[in-house]
Amino acid sequence: MILRGLFGNKGDDGRDQVIPVVRNVTIGRSVRLDALAWRRLGSETKFRLDTDTLEIVAQGRIDLGADGFVHRFYTDDDMMLQMVSSDAMGQDANDFTLFGPWSSAYPPDGAAKRVWADRLRGRTFSDPTLPDYRRFWFGDTDERQEPVSFWETVYDDRTGINFRKIYQTCMLFARDLPGDGRELLLALEMEPEGGDLTHEIMVGIPLNVGEFEA
Repeated sequence: MILRGLFGNKGDDGRDQVIPVVRNVTIGRSVRLDALAWRRLGSETKFRLDTDTLEIVAQGRIDLGADGFVHRFYTDDDMMLQMVSSDAMGQDANDFTLFGPWSSAYPPDGAAKRVWADRLRGRTFSDPTLPDYRRFWFGDTDERQEPVSFWETVYDDRTGINFRKIYQTCMLFARDLPGDGRELLLALEMEPEGGDLTHEIMVGIPLNVGEFEA
């Protein structure tokens, strides 16, 4: 998976950075999950995870300005626990999702990049390996919608010395499952500083605060 390469080690001078601990989660800690969070969704969900423990090896933070901050926690096999808060240290984090990698590709040419950009703007995201997902961010009333772009700073240790910047353009889609279940799809274009651009699909589920602990 290309994500693993994006979050690999790279030295830099980040001593002015502060690594937050959000809901007791940070680099080097284990997160225990309630497996019912995805097993209760039944066989129709595409999200799969064969463990109830996440070992956090990298941590990211995204500054969305007036819209707050996104805190991301990564495992060695590219699982991503995401939390959203209004403050940089994540003290009021109240939106939680868990994503796993689905597919990853280097676009071969400019035409492939344009096709991907068009898919991100659509009301529905379709892929031959997945069911259709409807646009979740901004709703699906409009036929076309511009995706969201931002820089993510990803750290490899709690000192903050090792980090890199990754520019991302993405859109969140979702589909309803039987009962009151919901499955998420995050489609991203990612380009690390000094690295190659990739197209990523991640499939995930919402989490309640009581469904994980560190």
